[in-house]
Amino acid sequence: MRFLVDAQLPRRLAAWLNETGFDTVHTLELPLGNRTSDTLINDVSINEQRIVITKDSDFVDSFLLHKKPSRLLLISTGNIRNAELEALFQANIEKLKEAFEAGFEFVELNQTAIVIHS
Repeated sequence: MRFLVDAQLPRRLAAWLNETGFDTVHTLELPLGNRTSDTLINDVSINEQRIVITKDSDFVDSFLLHKKPSRLLLISTGNIRNAELEALFQANIEKLKEAFEAGFEFVELNQTAIVIHS
């Protein structure tokens, strides 16, 4: 699986995903860095078959209206420390992987559950 981590999430999440074996880029690695537009992020995600990981509800609207990005992981935890976010991913990465491999395109991760949107 391939991920693209959006600007409001920490670069160390992308680093952890890479260390875990997932091909992951953070927006800071794109030519415009964290100033990369949502449209360009969508294009990169589609062209490179990456799942966008974001907290930004604009991506939800874009997904629901235009199916862009083609796959979306919404983080709806509110503000939590980076270490808590990493622990949440560590506890749920296999379930997230299974959901996307099963063909689900919009998955939400909060502090207590994984929500599959269909």
